[in-house]
Amino acid sequence: MRALTFQAPGEVRVIDVPAPELTGPGDAIVRVQASGVCGSDLHIYHGRVRIEPGFVLGHELVGTVEQVGDDVARVSVGDRVLSCFHTACGSCFYCLAGTYQHCTRRRVFGHGAAMGNLPGAQAERVLVPDADMTLRLLPAGVSEELGLFAGDVMGTGYHAIAAGNVRPGDAVAVLGLGPVGLCAVQAARAAGAAAVFAVDSVPARLAMAESFGATPVHLTEQDVASTIVAATAGRGADVVVEAVGDAAALGLALALVRPAGAVSVVGVHAERAQVHMGLMWIKGVTMHTGLANVIGHVDRVLAMMSGGVLDPGPLVTHHMSLDEGSEAYAIFDRREALKIILAP
Repeated sequence: MRALTFQAPGEVRVIDVPAPELTGPGDAIVRVQASGVCGSDLHIYHGRVRIEPGFVLGHELVGTVEQVGDDVARVSVGDRVLSCFHTACGSCFYCLAGTYQHCTRRRVFGHGAAMGNLPGAQAERVLVPDADMTLRLLPAGVSEELGLFAGDVMGTGYHAIAAGNVRPGDAVAVLGLGPVGLCAVQAARAAGAAAVFAVDSVPARLAMAESFGATPVHLTEQDVASTIVAATAGRGADVVVEAVGDAAALGLALALVRPAGAVSVVGVHAERAQVHMGLMWIKGVTMHTGLANVIGHVDRVLAMMSGGVLDPGPLVTHHMSLDEGSEAYAIFDRREALKIILAP
């Protein structure tokens, strides 16, 4: 089958790879109808996250179930399904505690041997282990391209707001308006935030955040800290979402958050980053970091999307074929696209 693979930093290529086969009774094989190019994929593309040359990329997918193992009970052949970006066993210490992102047998699609050696979704077919936990039926009325957001990007944006414990009336600042940041803007509004400040330097992304009900703040043309502090009676934001994965953004988040507030870090950090611990300590800031608990949130997110409360549709800017994958990554890397949907 055809699949988009990592070759070297800055180089991806469609090649023929063996079609997946069931390896256990809890597995499913899904024929991919849509996959996404994600900001996390860029970390691999740039060489920040190392994987093996020839490994199949991608961790966002929607498709049709083609085969199931004997123990799979929640999905059947022919079902339209979406997949979360990683698997979970459902029975280990962490899964029983509801923290599925820390499952001891977790495998992440498209991230190489270090993350479970699970080939990715930017392919014609994909193996899905632990299918009963990892897959969800796609609700009627939710398209394939929108459904894949629930398994990663919208799920991560929702997690950022849930982890920060955003409450009605809060002021929220979102740093970085890629797809995750824009989804966090929507989730903050849905949680009842009275004010959402959306910070970026790309005019189109600022305009989209404004269309979602946020106040746009230009990263380089405005004084971000003074703007947000002035708009919050001198306090700062109750919750700051760091959706960049950069040390400078983390430092800005600590400067913007009010005393006893929270910083929710969903940007991917692959290197060491220094933080002003003294500032964090004197403010009494709570910081939440790490992989999003997408499996824990996916059913609620799907329900909110199905009901029109969350709508990632405006984020889709490009539809491309799998054979155009190399150009898709180049476009995404140049920040000329918000979300690219690949069709095999």
